[in-house]
Amino acid sequence: MVLVNTKDMVQKAKKGHYAVGSFNVTDIEMVRGIVSAAEKESSPVIIQFAELHDKYVPLDVIGPVMINIAKKATVPVAVHFDHGETFDNIVRAMKLGFTSVMIDASGDDFETNLRRTKEIVKIAKPLGISVEAELGPMNREGGGDDVDYKDLNKTYTDPQEAKAFIDESGIDMLAIAYGTVHGVYTQKPHLSFERLQKISNLVDFPLVVHGASGLKDEEYRKSVENGICKINYYSEMVHRVALGVQKKLEEGDSNKQMFISDVSIWETEMVEKEISERLRVFGSAGKA
Repeated sequence: MVLVNTKDMVQKAKKGHYAVGSFNVTDIEMVRGIVSAAEKESSPVIIQFAELHDKYVPLDVIGPVMINIAKKATVPVAVHFDHGETFDNIVRAMKLGFTSVMIDASGDDFETNLRRTKEIVKIAKPLGISVEAELGPMNREGGGDDVDYKDLNKTYTDPQEAKAFIDESGIDMLAIAYGTVHGVYTQKPHLSFERLQKISNLVDFPLVVHGASGLKDEEYRKSVENGICKINYYSEMVHRVALGVQKKLEEGDSNKQMFISDVSIWETEMVEKEISERLRVFGSAGKA
């Protein structure tokens, strides 16, 4: 199957009232596990690589692997460059063949964010590459910013700004903030579905949620009901898989030799199981 345009994928999700799962990868085991889960669940899926993960594996190494596996999949797979902060790396992802890119200028003021986003859109659109942007700076938990849940309202995306940004930028997807944070939650998230609904009613546009790890199943479903078409999920997946691998190592058979290749198989299987569960909750199972 050929690589799928991410814009088409999220538009179908919006019409079908489900969300496409978008999962970051840092090794081939994760790529294989995610695509295998999508095939098992007959679901479209997005595999993505975040710019900040270049410290684990270079984009030029993992990118071709992602694209090759996606092309051989039996279900629709899009390949996305996540949280691109630098112009050069976003362009590198385009040249590698990614079907969509994210320009993350959410830490800038509105006008700067808009200007930087339009620069990427101008390059991507003639190439048939979809563009995602983010509006409303999100905090990071579990090894990043200090999170003050009493002050989260300051980071929520403004509905009127969201409309203006969409109208002026030419993007295909917009990541918005309504109470999620990046990382593994150490406190209960305070989601504002009222804010999400206001934005969704105003823009009628494919919306994306980042920092979706740790939400309850009903919170995922309610997010989809209120306009979320793409769900980014990473931190909880890699945390759970790491704990699973650790347990397997600790429970190892002392009478049997263990090899690093065993860990590779475990990781792939655990990722597949985790992603299968998420795809069913997101509502995309059976939608390939």
